[in-house]
Amino acid sequence: MEHRNLVDAVRAETMNAAQLRAAFLVEDLFPRGEVKLLHWEGERTILGSAVPLDAPLALDAPPEIRAPFFCARRELGVLNLGGGGRVTVDGTAHALGSRDGLYVGRGSKDVLFTSDDPATPALFYLVSYPCHADHPTRPAKQADTQTFRLGEPARANVRTLRRYVHPGAFPTGQLVMGVTDLDTGSVWNTMPPHRHARRTEVYLYFDLDPDAVVFHFMGRPGETRHLVVRNLQVVLSPSWSMHFAAATSRYAFAWAMGGENQEFDDMQGVPPGQL
Repeated sequence: MEHRNLVDAVRAETMNAAQLRAAFLVEDLFPRGEVKLLHWEGERTILGSAVPLDAPLALDAPPEIRAPFFCARRELGVLNLGGGGRVTVDGTAHALGSRDGLYVGRGSKDVLFTSDDPATPALFYLVSYPCHADHPTRPAKQADTQTFRLGEPARANVRTLRRYVHPGAFPTGQLVMGVTDLDTGSVWNTMPPHRHARRTEVYLYFDLDPDAVVFHFMGRPGETRHLVVRNLQVVLSPSWSMHFAAATSRYAFAWAMGGENQEFDDMQGVPPGQL
């Protein structure tokens, strides 16, 4: 399991492009035929992927977490961004089509990932946080999400936000998770910018064309920085940093948050005039 340390705002403002990418950008997250995990100090986040081919893949506990099984002290959010597949939790199989999710509760011992067709495998995206209570494993299907239409064409930010894992759907320890889709012709997300003082966030950008890029803006209002992001890459967003982005074409992103508060509107806005 790869490990990333937290970086404070003062240090981030001294970094060059390569150093910023090494600290805040996760590339090559979806290797085929294996489970890949990364631990980030922010909220003790573990994110990763499972791309099963001919054989199922098990989610084992990495030695670093000192646990008998992965979810012994953790909750897990799963989002499938590929072909059809199944996540089997303690013997119960959950079918996940493209854009379907699953919440796996603390105490779940055996988690197994399977693709329906190895030629078009499932791409299971994983986000996990420590959890101090047992909550049931529950499906989070796209059809059942809480959905909002946001933005306006004149600002090139028309988008559909879907909440998959959130307090209004079912209880979790920390995890809040969802997906936002930009309309064709819209490129800006999360504008005006904001940050979350009481939680951290991770962004997985996807549905980008092969030659398209996202410019993810981060940093403090008076010292903005940016990352050039490509398809199926993740940005780690600490609590001190703003986050907003624009791209060369439409795109989508999966967002996940962990921290002391799960209220979606608990954010600190930054008027663009302060940038």
